[in-house]
Amino acid sequence: MVRHFGIFKFNPDVTQSKIDTCFEALQSMVGKIPGLLNMEHGPYQSDEGFNEGFTHGFIMTFDSPESRDAYLPHPIHESVKDIVVPNLEQFIVFDFEVREK
Repeated sequence: MVRHFGIFKFNPDVTQSKIDTCFEALQSMVGKIPGLLNMEHGPYQSDEGFNEGFTHGFIMTFDSPESRDAYLPHPIHESVKDIVVPNLEQFIVFDFEVREK
């Protein structure tokens, strides 16, 4: 399995409605892109204060590195990026493989 996670810092003028639309678009890929098993998301919720202005995060689970690789240029992913990316001031995406023990 591969975990694909990201954190978002939305542009200052982005409304909650636009944020909801972004995450609805991301969530809509589950079941449409082969190997994308799950997607979870939410706002930052800690008093630690180490978020450096990032306000929301997501975690996607893929069944294999090959599925993740196929997802990256997938047309559905590209259309979702067209919805999400213009609303972002900054983002970080990080992937790692989960190996069974």
